[in-house]
Amino acid sequence: MALADVLSSSATKPDKLRALGIVALNGMFDEMDAVGVLRQAASEILPGDLAIVSSFGADSAVLLHIVAQVDPSLPVYFLETGKHFRETLDYVETLKRHLGLRNVVALRPDAGDVARFDPKGELWETDPDSCCHIRKTEPLDAAVAQYGGWVTGRKRFQTKERGVLPHFELTSDDRIKVNPLAYFSDADVNQYKRDHGLPEHSLFESGYKSIGCAPCTTTVAEGEDPRAGRWRGLNKKECGIHFDFNGEIAKPVLGAEHNLFKDGGFIADPFHAWEEGSDPAKARYTHVPVKTFLANREAFLDNPHPLGLLVVPGDKVEDVVEDLGRFASIAISFPAFTDGRGYSTARLLGERYGFEGEVRAIGDVLTDQIPLMRRCGINAFVVTHQPTRKALLDGALAEVAIFYQPVGKTEVPVGTRPYLRRAR
Repeated sequence: MALADVLSSSATKPDKLRALGIVALNGMFDEMDAVGVLRQAASEILPGDLAIVSSFGADSAVLLHIVAQVDPSLPVYFLETGKHFRETLDYVETLKRHLGLRNVVALRPDAGDVARFDPKGELWETDPDSCCHIRKTEPLDAAVAQYGGWVTGRKRFQTKERGVLPHFELTSDDRIKVNPLAYFSDADVNQYKRDHGLPEHSLFESGYKSIGCAPCTTTVAEGEDPRAGRWRGLNKKECGIHFDFNGEIAKPVLGAEHNLFKDGGFIADPFHAWEEGSDPAKARYTHVPVKTFLANREAFLDNPHPLGLLVVPGDKVEDVVEDLGRFASIAISFPAFTDGRGYSTARLLGERYGFEGEVRAIGDVLTDQIPLMRRCGINAFVVTHQPTRKALLDGALAEVAIFYQPVGKTEVPVGTRPYLRRAR
């Protein structure tokens, strides 16, 4: 089997053969220049199956100039987060014209996700990881899903975490990541720009050495890492779209299956389970158990981050009714062989207490339960059961037209006729 065949395998999970292929590939082309690396990737390893990802930042002209030499029609994806400097958006147009790039595609965040998680546009300030996830990782996931590999402009000198960056990586989502500039130094980058007369990003001379979204980018002092101005003062090094083979940067794209079904599809879920020992004052995007919330109520109410509430059988939502407006999501647990209290909780939240946020079912969520869950006011479902996932995606849930219990104020009340209440 040829090396290119090994590397372009369609296996769903990395295996030893592909991993060895990546090692061999780096050995074969370790000394090749950046143009040669990209040409090899685009013409031999992944022909017609390779995308470019560019931030159109301070050093982006170098990679894009190389792209233009190899094939100016290669797809170039730009993450248009809605938070960029105006100068960056102008730079996109400048480089398109100057280099003759013919296939630059702007990727924008899902409007529903932005409305749901960042309605005021301030998520970057309280939870930058979630902001990056919504505005960068999720849009890129969908784009690279159609390719076997993608090209980045990362370089070893940028941060210590990137100090072992190779030309070719096999990520855990079984895609090949190509880094033609891996061995470029800062001096190499600047010399390349001078040698080829490349237009400079207008903020570069003002001290912006690595340029991302405007709220999270500052100037860099002499002697600092070029990326020191990104998320300054925070324990954050990457936006989340890159996962190096040393495992120290961020989760890979498409690394996990989405389990939250809402508004007709499986979507990214920013919420996670509460962990014992977590700080109530710093929790964010966590479904807090009712008892934990009550025990630390003031700290949770003072916490500025988005929170959810976890309700398990036996919990009384009446105990938190005054604070329901604090929660962006309420998760109701349905354990196996449930006794039905979760359905009653959902009805109480909507019909009696007027909760209008997300009400999700978690736990033992199966095909035949979902029609009744929806009827009781549940509008999101965390589903891992594969037949149920397929039924949701195919719109193949069983239709239930007759119920024995009226819901809301408009259904026929208990009486001798009709004996059954029909769902509206």
